[in-house]
Amino acid sequence: MTSIGQNIVKHQIRYDLEIIAELIKPNSKVLDIGCGDGELLEFLKKTKNVDARGLEISQAQVSQALMRGISAIQGDAENDLTFYPDRSFDFAILSQTIQATHRPKEILEEMLRIAEFAVISLPNFAHFKNRLHLLCKGSMPVNKNIPFEWFETPNIHFCSIKDFEKLCEQLGFSVKKKIFLTAKHQLLGVLGHNCLANFFAEYGIFLITKNELAATNQEEFVFKKTAQFGFKAAPSATCLSTNLNRK
Repeated sequence: MTSIGQNIVKHQIRYDLEIIAELIKPNSKVLDIGCGDGELLEFLKKTKNVDARGLEISQAQVSQALMRGISAIQGDAENDLTFYPDRSFDFAILSQTIQATHRPKEILEEMLRIAEFAVISLPNFAHFKNRLHLLCKGSMPVNKNIPFEWFETPNIHFCSIKDFEKLCEQLGFSVKKKIFLTAKHQLLGVLGHNCLANFFAEYGIFLITKNELAATNQEEFVFKKTAQFGFKAAPSATCLSTNLNRK
């Protein structure tokens, strides 16, 4: 079945999932919402020794995840996150899915109720190719990043990187890390800054938490690990403020 993110290159696992995995602390408790066949959770179990749980709407995908040894259940993020107690997990992951949910704001709030940190990845509908398509052809773009006609797309809340960061600010969430990608590589240097990333990035990955949890050891862990992984994304204003206060 055609899906958002299908064109992202794959090494051990899909490239964007590898990056998400680098944001997860070892031995932590993780819920992958929309876990699919359990590819990411299986990788995290092997490389980070996490307590991996999955929530997936497709029973066929749940069965595949169970065959990988993943504790996964059939469920819908729109309705079933409310059944989890507060702070049940260290990390909640939502990959390439938020744009297809009916209530993205409420889902983000639920994720940061049941977990200390949330990792969100999403396609950037403000990518320059989409803008040019609308400008030149006057119709909704259909490409590798948006592989659906407007009348059959599962994407019901089109958003950009800028839109997502604005929503986090409105909800009082702190963006601890943001990574911008094309289908093949990370945007670094000037292209990795917010304004240009909103134009050139095909995907964004965000590590977020509630503001009262902003200053934690997780920040030090993420920057240490992402440096080892070769990331150079510019730190958010919150991170810069935190570092200055420490000095």
